[in-house]
Amino acid sequence: MSARNPRIGAGTVRRWSQILAPRCSVLDLGCGHGVPVSQTLIEQGFTIYRVDASRKLVAAFRHRFPDASVECSAVEDSEFFGRTFDGVIAWGLMFLIPPEIQSVVIRKVASALNLGGKFLFTSPKESVKWRDALTDRESISLGTEGYQRILRAEGLVLIGEQCDEGDNYYYLSSKV
Repeated sequence: MSARNPRIGAGTVRRWSQILAPRCSVLDLGCGHGVPVSQTLIEQGFTIYRVDASRKLVAAFRHRFPDASVECSAVEDSEFFGRTFDGVIAWGLMFLIPPEIQSVVIRKVASALNLGGKFLFTSPKESVKWRDALTDRESISLGTEGYQRILRAEGLVLIGEQCDEGDNYYYLSSKV
């Protein structure tokens, strides 16, 4: 995972955090080693809950942020979905999980978000399948139309899309 540039995505996460209430609660799905997402949110002063399925990445996260809590489990099985949040972020995660699990995660995010809460995630704009360069895992994007359909079915509205300096494509939705 060291091949990932720690600066790419930080600006987008920072801008997203500015539409959230100060010091609100945020769930970081697939937090990995914590850079850039958790680090940026920590710097912004949010109450952050984190989950990642990789023991190795969770260990790296704990080494980097020894005072921060992180749960090691598959995101769809996270105990954090028993809480509510003002924001949920899934950077570099959605396309790594099978399409049926992507739908489950979106449903759980929608249930965990407070009214007006924001969900930001990355996945290619196109509906496409490929082998991820960082993880060597099969990756599947449902594309804008696929994600929009699932978001809408779960009470979320797609309110924005953008691409960052590393060509990561972002979907921003809000619970209505």
